[in-house]
Amino acid sequence: MRSRFLTALGSLFPPSRLLIQAAELAPFESDALTAFRARPIAVVIPESKEDVIQAVRLCRDHGVPFVARGSGTSLSGGSVPVAGGIVLALNRLNRILRIDPARRIAVVEPGVINLTVSQLAARHRLYYAPDPSSQSICTIGGNVAFNSGGAHCLKYGMTSNHVLGLTAVLPDGEVVELGGESLEGAGPDLHGLFVGNEGLFGVALEITLRLLPIPESYRTILAAYDRVEDAGEAVSRIVASGLLPGAMEIMDRLAIEAAEAAVHAGYPADANAILLVELEGERAVVDLDFARLSEVVRLSRPREVRVARDASERLLFWKGRKSAFSAVGRISPDYLVQDGVVPRSRLGEALGEIGRMGRERGIRVANVFHAGDGNLHPLILFDGRVAGALEKAEELAGEILRLCLRLGGSITGEHGVGMEKRDYLPAMFTPTEIEVMHRLHRAIDPKGLSNSGKMFPGGGAPALTAHGPHPLERAGIISRE
Repeated sequence: MRSRFLTALGSLFPPSRLLIQAAELAPFESDALTAFRARPIAVVIPESKEDVIQAVRLCRDHGVPFVARGSGTSLSGGSVPVAGGIVLALNRLNRILRIDPARRIAVVEPGVINLTVSQLAARHRLYYAPDPSSQSICTIGGNVAFNSGGAHCLKYGMTSNHVLGLTAVLPDGEVVELGGESLEGAGPDLHGLFVGNEGLFGVALEITLRLLPIPESYRTILAAYDRVEDAGEAVSRIVASGLLPGAMEIMDRLAIEAAEAAVHAGYPADANAILLVELEGERAVVDLDFARLSEVVRLSRPREVRVARDASERLLFWKGRKSAFSAVGRISPDYLVQDGVVPRSRLGEALGEIGRMGRERGIRVANVFHAGDGNLHPLILFDGRVAGALEKAEELAGEILRLCLRLGGSITGEHGVGMEKRDYLPAMFTPTEIEVMHRLHRAIDPKGLSNSGKMFPGGGAPALTAHGPHPLERAGIISRE
């Protein structure tokens, strides 16, 4: 059956766009969460939406699972291949099909890089608001699959708030048009249902994005604190004041150290935490809000406050923040990134607990997160060359997720469930709620071919871990069977 399928695939795609050799497949075995990996039987490189449709229909006919992949920046194992399946590498579907400045929309293919949309829209004084830290490399298709956010999601929302419509091929090969080009939709919000599906509902082929006017004015404050808990409390003060910044981000001492080594952002080297707060909008409004913000920050008793003097310094502040994940590689050979959420009012408590848990286990944790919506990004540092180090890091990651749930939060804010968190789903949802999710999934993908094995507990055998069984599996709490 496999040989017949590959022969049929070879009739659709030339050898230059059909990878089947081991060395060619190796780069696609994992995504940014390298603890999980599996080798596909082939990687297809479509160059048009018709190519994608044909490949999906061929998979349907032969019962072969498939995974759509862009830049592979998923941090939850969401784009890890399915063993025995194929990868649809969508990077060549990277055309911006249309920008309509009057209607403030852009129609793009799924392989378009996030930042490219804003760069091309800028000539019309427009931009695309969702800005994940990986925006210079992550693709719109991946953003749609995982409902990505970013530093400015506090004010502007997630990807779902900026997708107006899309064309997609479902796992059964049907091509559907969901939503449209208007802010005022009629009927069921089907495109909203598709955003955040983690690849389980098929492949987006064209996406209509909402664009926003570039703000007239920005004011950016950097406040340094002696304790990361104090930075968290400052966030609660700002929100309680009624201000709505465009972004609020916190970095702790380890993250500061890494960012400084990488990009020399000018952060205070002796601070245990920094808080970045940015106001944006009409100049008169921003100036009024800035006066209030300055007073609220002063009352939070920071050790130092800096205000970006110009656009270049503002961009340098943000370059340090957006470089933090990759920069941590300078201070640790390996790390895991978690993505739990806690209520903003409990940020200080959560940060204190994460610090305590790390110290008890002798594991360093660098904290970088979207403080405005309580989306934590603890980076758990370890050395994979040391026996048992990954397992200890995973155990701490699991404890952080449980902490988020105890504090009234969620197991994920924007990275998705993917492979990493699927067995924590029952801790957040009831069996009835999970069954409703299953029924919806089965209705759209009855054969379970599209990114199978992701999100749901005990999701079959979607991928192999290169580092042995998960610690929760060894403890008998979960099973990969």
